[in-house]
Amino acid sequence: MTIEDIKTKIEIYKHQQLKIFATSSFQTQSIVLLHIISIIDNTIPIFFIDTGYHFPETLEYKDLIKEKFKLNVIDIKPIIPKSLQRDSEGRLFYTSDAEYCCFLNKVKPLEAVLMSYDVWINGIRRQQTEERSVMNYEEIAPYNVIRFHPLLDWSDKMVYEYIRKHNLPVHPLEEKGYLSIGCEPCTQPAINGLLRSGRWKGLNKKECGLHTNLIIK
Repeated sequence: MTIEDIKTKIEIYKHQQLKIFATSSFQTQSIVLLHIISIIDNTIPIFFIDTGYHFPETLEYKDLIKEKFKLNVIDIKPIIPKSLQRDSEGRLFYTSDAEYCCFLNKVKPLEAVLMSYDVWINGIRRQQTEERSVMNYEEIAPYNVIRFHPLLDWSDKMVYEYIRKHNLPVHPLEEKGYLSIGCEPCTQPAINGLLRSGRWKGLNKKECGLHTNLIIK
């Protein structure tokens, strides 16, 4: 989709009086959609799921982009405190059950947001994972919310060309080899330059659940 295509689609949603929100993880690849939203309508709420495990650099980058683009960023946090997020042996779930940790800290907080909106804009791309490769521009999330994926067919090359063209700031950890950045305990520098290879090292896991649990197929 081009920027004009995205703008037209958002205008259609607004004409239908649908409540729109977006989400962002505020890593380098996120900045393209954030910049486009700032051009089209910077009042659209952008929810950032503050899991409590983010790198300090991610929080600093979020604040920088929020101010630079004058975005309406809203932080949401898990309902269950970290002190209760432990298994039977007292270990935090990210050490023993990463799936459940993601569910508590990412999926559940966003579920509450879905109940109040009609359209969810997010920046997933087909190139990123096998699960995303088969998605459409529009899908349905719980509570009959429309998932809108405007960058679905954008390649890594297109993303970085857009960033260079508009001289957009990149995440400060990227120069250290972190190409896909999630929570600090489960993220390491990319392996052999593969974008998402640094996520959930040693686990058969490529998704946090936002784009697998919160979609109705």
